[in-house]
This record gives sequence, C-alpha cells and structure tokens, in this order.
Amino acid sequence: MKKVKVGIIGCGRISDLHAAAYHHFKHATITAIADPNEDNRTTRGEAWNVPESARFADAADLLARDDVDMVEVLVPHDLHEQITEQAAAAGKHIALQKPMAMDVAQCQRIIDAATSAGVTLKVFENFVFYPPIQRARDLIDAGEIGDVLSIRLKSAAGYSTEGWQVPAEAMAWRFDAARAGGGPQVFDDGHHKFSSAWYLHGFPQSVHAYIGSSFNGVLDSPSVVTWQHADGAVGSFEATFSPELRLHGKYYGQDDRIEITGTKGVIWVTRGHGRMSDVAPVVLYKDQRTTHMDDMDADWGVSFVASGRHFVHALMDGTDPVITGEQGRDLLAFSLAAQRSAAEGIRVEMVPGPPPSATQ
Repeated sequence: MKKVKVGIIGCGRISDLHAAAYHHFKHATITAIADPNEDNRTTRGEAWNVPESARFADAADLLARDDVDMVEVLVPHDLHEQITEQAAAAGKHIALQKPMAMDVAQCQRIIDAATSAGVTLKVFENFVFYPPIQRARDLIDAGEIGDVLSIRLKSAAGYSTEGWQVPAEAMAWRFDAARAGGGPQVFDDGHHKFSSAWYLHGFPQSVHAYIGSSFNGVLDSPSVVTWQHADGAVGSFEATFSPELRLHGKYYGQDDRIEITGTKGVIWVTRGHGRMSDVAPVVLYKDQRTTHMDDMDADWGVSFVASGRHFVHALMDGTDPVITGEQGRDLLAFSLAAQRSAAEGIRVEMVPGPPPSATQ
C-alpha cells in the first residue's frame, strides 16, 4: 500500500483532531468525507482540501468509492455497528471511534464482519497515545516505581473560556442513553480512563462502582469506579462536574489526572483534555527525590495525530493496531461492568482480556 487514502465519516468538532493525522503526512491523504450536515461538509471539506464531488451526505456514497482504502467512523454510538459493517462489506479498513459499540454482542458482530471481509479494525483511542501517559508506561516498564500497587484516575470537569464551544444540538445525543449507551462522564469519557488503566496495568478481574446522577439526571456524576487486578493491584476512576470550576484548556474544560503508586515510587500524570496545575506533565517520586518531567509535548491534540498515524503504519506494515477489535470489546465490557455494578449494587467479576502492547 503506497499511500493510504482516507475517508472520514462524521465531520463534527472532534473530526478536526482526527483529520490532523493526515495533514502533511506522506503516507496518507483524505480523499472523501461524509456527514448529513451540509455546514459540516462544507467547513471540513474546504479546510481539508476535499473537492465538492467527494463530499457526501450519505456514508454509503463514500463507501462506494474506489479511492478510499480506510475510513474513520466518527458517528453517534448507536450507528457504529451499522456503518462499520457497511464499511467492512465495502472492503475498507476501519478506525472506529471509541467506545466500540453499545454492548458486547454488537462488538462481536463488528469483529466478525471485519474478519470475514479481511479488513483491519482499530478501535480509535487517543489517550494511550498521549505522551505523558506513554512516559508513565515507560517508567513503569523500566521498574522506576517497582511493582504497581494502585492506579487512581480523576476527571474533574468544569469549563474553559478558551476551549471549544460545541453547539448544544451537536452534543444532545451524548445525553440520550438510547443513542450513547450510557452517561457522558462514566460511559463515554470514561472509556479514555478505562483504556488508560488497561494500558498502564492490564484488565481488571473484578469491578465495583457507584454512579451518581446530577442536573436532573443529565450527568452520571459524581461517580467512582473501583477495580482489582489479578496480581492484587487496585484501581479507581472518579468523575465529577463542577460548574463553577474554570480550567485551562483549548479543547474541553476538564482536568484529567493519574496517580500510580508502586512498591518504591509514585508517578503522577497531571493533565489530559486540559489542566488545573502548572507543574510538569509527569512527576516521579522515588528515593526521597522528586523529578519533574516536561520534555514531551503535552498538547492533548498530538495524541490524535499519533493514534491516526499509528494505524496507517499498521496497515502498511501488516501489524496489529492499538486498540484491536478484541481489546475494544473487552474495554467496553470493563465499562459495562461498572454500569452493572452500580445498577445492581454488586461486585462484577471479569475475565481479563488481551494485554496491552506498546504504542510507540
């Protein structure tokens, strides 16, 4: 495959970060786009140099083109299965936006469709390509903190005056469980956190959760999800929304933090979508010494570029992408275990899935 020709299905606000992977990149180019919203098609088509003849309202028209090798599927969750199966049938490789689907059965049907068609399926996740999280993984793998004992992830949503201003109508589906599959903070954004935890220490063997409800049931917070790994290590993810909390961030008004404690040290990742503190993106405490690491690009947007280009290289080299369909299915199972635990008030046992692999 000399140069991967990319079609983007779904041209909402987040698509700009996905498309950035293919700008000024010798191995790929955007050849077609699809979105039912004419303004989205016009705005992105002009920005990405896609001719009017290759801008479609219906994804089926894009999938019928011979000059599309792979597609990025960036649509509401309830459309994932339908469009992905159509893309597989059309012989297109697929990068499917997280979370993979609404339930595990849908995930398996998507995997089966891709396998039967002989196309490569990637579940698109950017946080595992975020340089500060990759540095944390490198430090763990190098034994800097010893054996991992606990992983704590915290998402503190607020607002940012310099961040994206997404129209309410464009966000509405995310608050509709029938379309989104779950709430915006634990199920949707939580996929980033479950993926990060998996990338840093693998899948858990049991999950327990309390999922709150606020703003007349619109938000699934404040919430806390806890889990235990087979080696005894524990993890937690806490989600909150503070309407008067003003944050730094050119994307979303949200602060993301991770703390990883080991037998001989601690690692902090201090940012994600946005940031609250002015300390280095990664901080290591070991042997009574604190090391502040700021020798990396901590702009959240670069993780999208890295994830997109990783898939292009995987297609060219014939290697597995990160995240595979099987891994994406099991990450959804992780998330759904939290939903079930909160609904039934029980601890949910899991069968750990495929382990993480390096993304560099």
